[in-house]
Amino acid sequence: MLHATDVWFGYDAGTPVLRGVTVAVPRAGIIGILGPNGSGKTTLLRLLAGTRHPQRGSVTLDEAPLTRFSRAALARRMAVVPQETQLAFDYTVSEVAMMGRYPHLGAFEIEGPADLAVVEETLTSTGTLHLKDRLFATLSGGEKQRVVIAAALAQIFRVQAEESATGYLLLDEPTASLDLSYQLEVASLLRQLHEERRVAIVISTHDLGLAGTLCDRLVLIRDGLVVAEGPTDEVLTAGHVREVYGVDVDVIRHTSGQRIVVPIRRAGERGGA
Repeated sequence: MLHATDVWFGYDAGTPVLRGVTVAVPRAGIIGILGPNGSGKTTLLRLLAGTRHPQRGSVTLDEAPLTRFSRAALARRMAVVPQETQLAFDYTVSEVAMMGRYPHLGAFEIEGPADLAVVEETLTSTGTLHLKDRLFATLSGGEKQRVVIAAALAQIFRVQAEESATGYLLLDEPTASLDLSYQLEVASLLRQLHEERRVAIVISTHDLGLAGTLCDRLVLIRDGLVVAEGPTDEVLTAGHVREVYGVDVDVIRHTSGQRIVVPIRRAGERGGA
């Protein structure tokens, strides 16, 4: 289990961005971290990934502090998919996916047939194998996101064969800047990966609909504090959304199974005639 316990964090000497936050990511769970701009959700994702360290509290993986893991060992267990991926050179899709294998290679070691097989499998599982020879920069937004997810899967691939070692996929705004079609594609892909590979997934997002439909547990954050945490049906309520976002909403369970959040008005405003 990936677990943040009573974590505090602030940049420089400013006001703490996170104040006593506790979050548990169970094996094979899908957790959504929600909150308005500046709430601390991206910072929390970075603490869970080990790219930032809490000033108070602790973050542990299978009860061991993240600080005990080498960067390579941690990278073989957890992979981060950023909101945007900018590359300095013109890499092909295969080369981008192969970047995920670097934590598995020793000093001066080059990738071998096993690594090539992993890359082909992860490209296949994300529906991007047919793009393997294309330059990454020429892809659409949705295609790029799928390729980056393939690279992340290649990074944690080896642990999936070990029953005792869960792989964790952490995504920051995975559907931002994507049109509706690609948003559906990415959400469907993540659900498929979770079900088939039993990868634990953590998503930091503004998209209440995505989180409400995809995640089995949610964490609502405002001003660095956890307002609500637990099963999605208990957390994604009109009352909690009003408290966190200051907006009156209706939360509707569609016949498709999706949860739809309909904004009505800012809290305190009178409705129209």
